[in-house]
Amino acid sequence: MKIIIVGAGFAGLKLARALNNKKGISIILLDKNNFHQFQPLFYQVATAGLDASNISFPLRKVFQKSKNVEVRLGEVKDIIAEKNEINTSIGTFSYDLLVLATGANTNFFGNAQLEKWAFPMKTTIEALDIKYKLLQNLENAIAETNAETLQALLSVVVVGGGATGVEVSGALAEMKRHIFPKDYPTIDFSNMKIYLLEGGNKTLASMSEKSSEESQQYLEKLGVIVKTNTVVADYDGQTVQLKDGTTIASKTVIWAAGIKGNIPKGIEEENIARGKRIKVDTTNKMIGSNNIYVMGDLAYMQTKKYPNGHPQVANVAINQATNLALNIERILNGNKHFLNEFEYNDKGSMATVGRNLAVVDIPSPKIHLGGFFAWLIWMGLHLVLILGVKNRVQIFINWIYKYFTRDQSLRLLFNWNKKALEVKG
Repeated sequence: MKIIIVGAGFAGLKLARALNNKKGISIILLDKNNFHQFQPLFYQVATAGLDASNISFPLRKVFQKSKNVEVRLGEVKDIIAEKNEINTSIGTFSYDLLVLATGANTNFFGNAQLEKWAFPMKTTIEALDIKYKLLQNLENAIAETNAETLQALLSVVVVGGGATGVEVSGALAEMKRHIFPKDYPTIDFSNMKIYLLEGGNKTLASMSEKSSEESQQYLEKLGVIVKTNTVVADYDGQTVQLKDGTTIASKTVIWAAGIKGNIPKGIEEENIARGKRIKVDTTNKMIGSNNIYVMGDLAYMQTKKYPNGHPQVANVAINQATNLALNIERILNGNKHFLNEFEYNDKGSMATVGRNLAVVDIPSPKIHLGGFFAWLIWMGLHLVLILGVKNRVQIFINWIYKYFTRDQSLRLLFNWNKKALEVKG
């Protein structure tokens, strides 16, 4: 069976590893990057807490001893389902079974201005762009004499009160308190403003009421200006326009307000659901197809527990991949009529705000945790999920060092992407 897996995120990588060295299966794992990215820690790369290499792992190293997984670097251009082929940037490939796990990208909801000027954070490169922008703004602020321009350089607006927005806001607030004043003693950081703007009426809306309340309290304790029921209408690189008519002067807007699926060409329009997700049945098979499967953030699966589709989180993607691997083996053994249907068993959710500050919700038994103990659980789980022993050790050392010194040593400006970033001011 010739299987092509498109995307090496949590779902694609898990499936390839589950089918690694299985007899009767040949796999091409196609991704535009030659490494796996650990998305939950992008915000720490953006705020100089971790090096990009700490949360990335080379795909070829994962499959060094594999006899049936071939890693290829490229992008899908088109899917030709009637021929069981995909056109890619490196050629055309045929398949017996195609698995799409291309994940999701930032959703700017059709606003071209926001897309041009705001900074998304869905890849390692985008996280590095944010880090560069934040540090370069401070370098420029040292010599700035115009009060309005200085305020814009020192103001950071984070849009979206989900886990990503909460975590990056908290990390920036801690840097403002403990790191930036030591690095830039000539700047008055009492003038630095960190805004978190949320369109709904609370932060961490997908978590419990207690977690929402505590996360906002933690953020405000750190000095973040949290504005709920606040919608961004536009941004021109200098001024954030809000729907209520007010404005915020800022040179840096971090957009964490929505995602949309990365759908390759060749998928019929009737198979695309809200949020650009592909409709699948309860075995992750695309509706109307016999041999195309979709997993993770890209999959829109309606079940009794989740009639509007599963949450777009890593644990869903990993569990769908585990279930699909079992079903593929059954298909290979001639048991295609006895496939496992997928349903997500939510084991809990969590988010961290800062040092000793986190929230954890466990649905069964119903438990809420906050503060230091929740923060330890958050750290422990993320260390377990990181790929590679070396990465775990490096991250752990970085976290321990930061905890005791309230500092980190990754505030480096290499100007590696300066030309591209000049477009965003």
